[in-house]
Amino acid sequence: MEKMDNVNKSLLADPAPLGLAAFGFTTFLLSFINVGILSPASVSVVMPLAFSYGGLAQILTGAFEMRRGNTFGFTAFTSYGSFWFFYGLMVLLASMKIITLPATGIGVALILWGLFTLYMWVNAIRLNMALNLVFLTLWLAFIFLGFGAYYSAIDLTKIGGVFGILAAFFAVYTSFAIVSNSIKPNSIPLGPAMLKK
Repeated sequence: MEKMDNVNKSLLADPAPLGLAAFGFTTFLLSFINVGILSPASVSVVMPLAFSYGGLAQILTGAFEMRRGNTFGFTAFTSYGSFWFFYGLMVLLASMKIITLPATGIGVALILWGLFTLYMWVNAIRLNMALNLVFLTLWLAFIFLGFGAYYSAIDLTKIGGVFGILAAFFAVYTSFAIVSNSIKPNSIPLGPAMLKK
C-alpha cells in the first residue's frame, strides 16, 4: 500500500505554478491600481479575476498541495486564495451598500495579512531564493498598504503597490521556472535557499 501511494504521488503534477500564476497576475492588476497606472474604477475588472483566478484557482492549488503532503504550499495557497475571496466580497458588498469600509478597519486587516505573510516568509527563506523574494516583497506590500489605508496616506499606498508589483513579478517568474523545469530540468534557476532546512 505504501509503494502504491508513492507511485500515485509521483504521477501528480506540481500544482504550485498554477497557484503562483493565479496569485501573480491578480496581484499585478490590483497593484497597477494602487500605484496609479490604472484608475480606481478598474477595481471592477479586478473583482471577477479575484474570485475566479486569484481565489478559486489558489484554493484548488492548496487542496492539491495538501494531497501532496506540502504543508507550506497548502497553507499559503489556501490562505491567499481566501484573501482574494475576502477582497472580492468586501468590494462587492460595499458597492451594493450592504457594508461600509472604514479606512482604519481595512488598514488593520491588511497589516494582519502582513503579519501572516511575515511568518510565511520566515519559512520561505528555507526553500529557494525566488519564493523568498515573493514573500518578502508581499510582506512589505501588505505593511505599506495597511498603513497607507489606516492613515489614508496615498504615498504609502503607492509604495505598497510597487512592492505588490514586485511580489507579482517574482510569483510569475517562479511559476514560469517550475513549468519550464518540468519540461527541461534545471533550465530556469530558482536560486538557493538562504537557510538550510
